Amino acid sequence: MTIRNTMHISLFSQPLKTFAMAAFAAGAMATSFLAAAEPVEIKFSHVVAENTPKGQTALKFKALVEERLPGEYKVSVFPNSQLFGDNNELAALLLNDVQFVAPSLSKFERYTKRLQLFDLPFLFKDMDAVEKFQMSDAGQALLGSMKRKGIVGMGYLHNGMKQFSANEPLKLPTDASGKKFRVMASDVLAAQFDAVNAMAVKKPFSEVFTLLQTRAIDGQENTWSNIYSKKFYEVQSYITESNHGVLDYMVVTSAAFWKGLPADKRKIIKQCMDEALAYGNKIASDKNAQDRQLIIDSGESKVVELSDSERQAWIDAMKPVWGKFEDQIGKDMIDAAVAANK
Repeated sequence: MTIRNTMHISLFSQPLKTFAMAAFAAGAMATSFLAAAEPVEIKFSHVVAENTPKGQTALKFKALVEERLPGEYKVSVFPNSQLFGDNNELAALLLNDVQFVAPSLSKFERYTKRLQLFDLPFLFKDMDAVEKFQMSDAGQALLGSMKRKGIVGMGYLHNGMKQFSANEPLKLPTDASGKKFRVMASDVLAAQFDAVNAMAVKKPFSEVFTLLQTRAIDGQENTWSNIYSKKFYEVQSYITESNHGVLDYMVVTSAAFWKGLPADKRKIIKQCMDEALAYGNKIASDKNAQDRQLIIDSGESKVVELSDSERQAWIDAMKPVWGKFEDQIGKDMIDAAVAANK
């Protein structure tokens, strides 16, 4: 009897042991999987310094996402062209090598001609007009102008109005004649310098300081914050306060990445981006005024202020560029931008 009971227990105990061991192993694997799960990495790449409006926007976005989605997402920011430069960051975005980039509006020319609007010289009188247009229906529509190419616009980021710099004072359009100016990869900007008989040299932002330092080019155009943060004022004798154009960015992601996010997470990440952009745009306004003064105080470069008649001479020389690109941009869009000046 005892032997029979012992055998009975032995026969049933082995399957129970196996089941228990399997259950324990499955639980251990699940625990290990959960412990090993890491936050999803979102890479935000840009080409300027961290102390610029764009750099600060990226860092603010990182802080907000990691605060509101702790342990789920982390944002890695790569400034100063550490990952990709001007010429390849959008291609990297479409390959999902990065998830967010913030190119200047000029960089989207190959994806849509509509955004060439922002490169037209003397289109906006100031940043208030730029903001008014970007918040209008026409400006917001441009955020979706590249969806068919797989690029989703998240919002506009200001840098400011552009100034001319050179090693000789630029007071009249004739002063630019024969000189070489670095421009972004934009046909409108090239036409802008053609209009004053200057030569436009399309080069990446990361190369500008060296090009100026070695005198491979004579000048460039940029905002006060970029001129200061990248130390262009140290290798340029004069900066003309022309306010001739706007240098803004569009923060974009890829349609594939964006659609692949869970809807609830996508909503939170969009809110984080909206807040980061508002934060960055406030910095842009303050920083341009501050950096302008820092450049003046440095004594490295002299700021040239234009009289009304001198400024009008630049407008008269460059405004015909508008007509050359009207068909590509759309007269309706140009008219909407002009209306924002009122």
